[in-house]
Amino acid sequence: MRPYSITETGVRLSVRLTPRAARDGLAGVTEDANGRGMLAIRLSAPPVDGAANKALIAFLAKALGLRKTDIAIRSGELSRMKILELAGDGRAIAARLDALLGNAHA
Repeated sequence: MRPYSITETGVRLSVRLTPRAARDGLAGVTEDANGRGMLAIRLSAPPVDGAANKALIAFLAKALGLRKTDIAIRSGELSRMKILELAGDGRAIAARLDALLGNAHA
């Protein structure tokens, strides 16, 4: 169950964000109500004035070696469940995500 799909312009990533966590980090892969995979991420940033969304973009950019401008929230700006678009070489980004997920389960 992968939380992403490769698109023509990069990768579409499903995320379940938990703000105000004790520390920033991955919490593995979880499922939404329909059984679709979602990358669970915990961030210490509060969900106020877009702080958690900005922290999410910065966290993923650093973890995946992308520029912040390569990451866009396509849906769920005000929700814990988000769909992100990661622009670039989809296969390369997918490989980095797989490596990140492998490290998250270790």
